[in-house]
Amino acid sequence: MTTATSRIDERWAWAEYGMCQDVPDLFYNTEDESKSLRRRKETAAKKLCAQCPVIDRCRAHAVAHRELYGVWGGMSESERHRLAGRVRTG
Repeated sequence: MTTATSRIDERWAWAEYGMCQDVPDLFYNTEDESKSLRRRKETAAKKLCAQCPVIDRCRAHAVAHRELYGVWGGMSESERHRLAGRVRTG
């Protein structure tokens, strides 16, 4: 394993403990989903995040790396956009 690969693996090691590992589709929306389905998925994802042992690390990662999509660390796309001072369109 190269040193660069080791650093990437170490940077993401926390994710192995995320409660999202078994249900990744819950945390992302597709273009064809209705707004009501998106809201239900977001609510369910946030509920799971609230119990997750790595929620703080996940949220910090999402904010630091400007993750544009999905629920990360209990925060929705629009919440992260507002935090960053951006407006999410669409």
